[in-house]
Amino acid sequence: DSMPVYGTISSEFNNNGLNQFYFHLMNKLLKKVPYFHGLKTKQVISTESVELIPPKRNRYLSEIADVIRDYNEQVVKDSKIAGSLFALTQSLNLISNKDAKIEISKKIKELTDALSPFKLSLIKSYHKKIEKYKEKVFTYKVRGKNIKVDNFTESLSGLQIPVVSLPKKTSWEDLLLWISQENFPGEFPYTSGIYPFKRALEDPIRMFAGEGSPERTNHRFHYLSQDMDSIRLSTAFDSVTLYGRDPHERPDIYGKIGNAGVSVCSIDDAKKLYSGFNLCDSKTSVSMTINGPAPMILGFFLNAAIDQQCELYIKQKGIEKEVDRLIKKIYKNKKRPIYHGSLPKGHNGLGLYLLGVSGNQVLDSSIYNEIKLKTLSTVRGTVQADILKEDQAQNTCIFSTHFALKMMADIQQYFIDYKIRNFYSVSISGYHIAEAGANPITQLAFTLANGFTYVEYYLSRGMHIDDFAPNLSFFFSNGIDPEYAVIGRVARRIWSKAMKGKYNANERSQKLKYHIQTSGRSLHAQEISFNDIRTTLQALYAIYDNCNSLHTNAYDEAITTPTEESVRRAVAIQLIINKELGLAKNQNPMQGSFVIEELTCLVEEAVLAEFDRLTERGSVLGAMERMYQRGKIQEESIYYETKKHTGEYPIVGVNTFLGSDGSPTIKPKQVIRSSSQEKKNQIKSVKLFQKNHKEDYCESVKILEKAVENNENIFEVIMNISNSQTLGQITAALFQLGGEYRRNM
Repeated sequence: DSMPVYGTISSEFNNNGLNQFYFHLMNKLLKKVPYFHGLKTKQVISTESVELIPPKRNRYLSEIADVIRDYNEQVVKDSKIAGSLFALTQSLNLISNKDAKIEISKKIKELTDALSPFKLSLIKSYHKKIEKYKEKVFTYKVRGKNIKVDNFTESLSGLQIPVVSLPKKTSWEDLLLWISQENFPGEFPYTSGIYPFKRALEDPIRMFAGEGSPERTNHRFHYLSQDMDSIRLSTAFDSVTLYGRDPHERPDIYGKIGNAGVSVCSIDDAKKLYSGFNLCDSKTSVSMTINGPAPMILGFFLNAAIDQQCELYIKQKGIEKEVDRLIKKIYKNKKRPIYHGSLPKGHNGLGLYLLGVSGNQVLDSSIYNEIKLKTLSTVRGTVQADILKEDQAQNTCIFSTHFALKMMADIQQYFIDYKIRNFYSVSISGYHIAEAGANPITQLAFTLANGFTYVEYYLSRGMHIDDFAPNLSFFFSNGIDPEYAVIGRVARRIWSKAMKGKYNANERSQKLKYHIQTSGRSLHAQEISFNDIRTTLQALYAIYDNCNSLHTNAYDEAITTPTEESVRRAVAIQLIINKELGLAKNQNPMQGSFVIEELTCLVEEAVLAEFDRLTERGSVLGAMERMYQRGKIQEESIYYETKKHTGEYPIVGVNTFLGSDGSPTIKPKQVIRSSSQEKKNQIKSVKLFQKNHKEDYCESVKILEKAVENNENIFEVIMNISNSQTLGQITAALFQLGGEYRRNM
């Protein structure tokens, strides 16, 4: 009875039980050990709620599953009534007997009353919509603006190929079933796509790039963007950046600088990386694959975009001489950073004029704030920032889970406050779950479950569903399995039904937008030229399924970072499908296929069943504590690898149809790695940046401490200090304030 017991959660930062245990232990030592005499201790009591999601909301995944199953059951019931109503209406026109007509009319009224007016209106409006698609031009509205699209394309043979194919249904039962579960593109439940038509002059191409210094990756971005109607950049970061560190001579850091991703540790790096692209152009968008240190990298990016617009303002107003004098004064006794090397082809110098300088240092505060607000409301792109997936699969968690989730919500709150509508605050990712070994159903179920967890957490923070849901996006892997053919269809259908039926969200919030990437796991080091064939088939799945953006892997990624030659081939896969393949001119080629409809229903129910299994384990966060997601991913990975090695799962050129030489692993002609000079330049750059802003360091840390202690918006502070602090400096301060990541055991 005299043995004290403390309830603790060691993986939780600033846990009250641990604080209490430490305080009582120190008091005992103060009395017994001379070394501790004179030490003053203060018990710290955390005011933060341990529960991220209120306990009464813990069954949210099963509630979503129930809502969707109820919807599906009601659709079947209503469709049967509609079918009977159609049959009776047809019979009424064929029968001349008055008594029979009276009886049929009574039955028609009875069935009409049993069917909701909304369902009847869907049936009645169907034929009007069909007529709109038969006209030469289709007109629809987007944000109050009329958009006109041709309904047909002409083949070389002179045939008129429909851009959207139409069902040939007459029975009201079939009609209502189709409208309720499939519908036209751009209409609930968005199974065939969230928009009526694809955006003109913007193919879904978004190629992933990142290697070496910001300058080298900037060159690659310009190479990938040549002759493109729209600029869609996707950024890979090196592991030093992914773990929130600065480049350094330390052996465990030095070798990783700029390898397998670009090194970015300050706003100057971000300016160089995206220079030459107008980040506020409506045809430009940037995706950043960063998670743990996402708040800092996002801060660098947004501030770089703001400074770009300040640069355009300065040149537009012709005040360069005045600004030059101010910059000269700032760097009177300092060395200014530079862009190393020559500019790539097509680079116009945008983004480099204010390198080393913030717009708020050279412009009046009112002008700067006006530019800032306009930039934030205009800039397009995505930051991954999915911390749940990191714990479950990818492992680049750096902060304690509670603290990381708080910062994610702070980013979203900042987006709401500053009306950032065209940028996604999170890319809820299944890709890394699939790459870690999960099958397509598990990938989809875990990803959607993570998405609904963010919804519940943001709601518990007091945000309104329609204020944040449009800022959520998704990211999936596309493999060879049959389920991948419908991954987008099922995701859109489940999300829209849940948003409408469970959360009462508006139309914009119901639309699930996703990026997809061909499977990295399906790339093999044997017969690497065959990888392009696999990638092409996966790209077909994605494009036919109406993905919003697509990255096609290069064939040599199994053995090296892609070369310019292999990347060009990867881009060509998409270009040939989009520009040359005749069937791709149609935007709903999979609708109406028996196997696609069957697969869609099978995968939808399999995902809902996984939701129930997660609920049994305490939903997503509870299951994470039990390592359920990691365990399931590992089991499925072992299952795949076993079948591959036994040959039960045939892979051409790997375990079957081998070449006469046995299809050995190919050694790359060129291995892409960051050079010693690039590493040294990055180390010099970060030291120079810290030296130039050393007077701001202490004040920045104090502001950050105050924000955390007072439970203020941390991201707003990061936005303010990221002009003068490096990634490693901010990370180190946040480690002290919010705790480092510890895995649940």
